[in-house]
Amino acid sequence: MATGPRSLHALLGGGAVADLLLWRRRNASAAAVVGATAVWFVFERAGYSFPSVLSNALLLLVAILFFWAKSASLLNRPLPPLPNLEVSDAIVEKAADHALVWINRLLAVGQDIAIKRDRKVFIKVILILWVVSFVGMLFNFLTLIYIGVMLCLLVPPLYEKYQDQVDEKLGVAHSVLSRHIDTIITRAGQSAKQKKIE
Repeated sequence: MATGPRSLHALLGGGAVADLLLWRRRNASAAAVVGATAVWFVFERAGYSFPSVLSNALLLLVAILFFWAKSASLLNRPLPPLPNLEVSDAIVEKAADHALVWINRLLAVGQDIAIKRDRKVFIKVILILWVVSFVGMLFNFLTLIYIGVMLCLLVPPLYEKYQDQVDEKLGVAHSVLSRHIDTIITRAGQSAKQKKIE
């Protein structure tokens, strides 16, 4: 496995998103943090709801465009420059392909649990769903999204800076967790065999 900042940049896609997440474009990254904090504050602390803010913004946009078009025709000025608002077939096909990959992965995990009776996958899925449920009880949905955005903007640069130390600690944690999962699977298999014998 290659180490260094380039491997993380490539892992994150190597484009503008990777530059944003790794703070290579500091102004854009800072704007993302400020924007996410402002959105969280408006919806969470100020008490506005998403449908009301969205409808008010669209109402303002439609009113501005209407009056701009009316005044342009009266004053012989050009109409407002609107892009061609259309979703192409290529974009829909690309989104469907990405969704298909994720759906097939989820179905493969379900097949491993239900048909193949893979205990290791079953225990991992239970642990992940329990953690998600526990964290979901502590925060509401919007706060969870905000925390996720902040983690996406703050963890990659820290990981890039301390990659070797983090990889070492994660390797130790993974081996300990794998050992515990194997112990649980072994004990569950032994208790199932004992029940069959009885």
